[in-house]
Amino acid sequence: MVRELCKLPAETEWLEFKRNRVDPDQIGEYLSALSNSAALAHRAHGYLIWGVDDVSHAIVGTTFDPKATKVGNEELENWLLSLLSPKILFAFDMVDMDGKRVVVLEIGRAYRHPVQFKHNEFIRIGSLTKKLKEFPEKERELWRIFDETPFEAMIA
Repeated sequence: MVRELCKLPAETEWLEFKRNRVDPDQIGEYLSALSNSAALAHRAHGYLIWGVDDVSHAIVGTTFDPKATKVGNEELENWLLSLLSPKILFAFDMVDMDGKRVVVLEIGRAYRHPVQFKHNEFIRIGSLTKKLKEFPEKERELWRIFDETPFEAMIA
């Protein structure tokens, strides 16, 4: 899957590449933005991938280890989950590609209402992460998608 995503011509609203940059607040904003943008793009998941160059999409590897990363005394994953509303499904996965560590954060799409991080909703505009309230047309479109999603297609 990582190789297929690397073949895309550019980052998208539902895909972001990073080398090593690890800022917990920024990861939380990406969780919100990629989840909301995945819903807008009618995708089941958004992805944040460390260890891939964001310009060339070459696999360069990363030193980031989400299992070892803490915010204060709390594990990164628990810290992020506690600041998200609603609680969405996301998972870190470490894979070895050509002898290099790649970390994939798979993020479930938003459903019922936009995902917030620290009481703010985020969205991706191209490859940039912005506050959803700055783009009312995107917010209207997102709510329209939530209204159109049949109950059977929602996460149980």
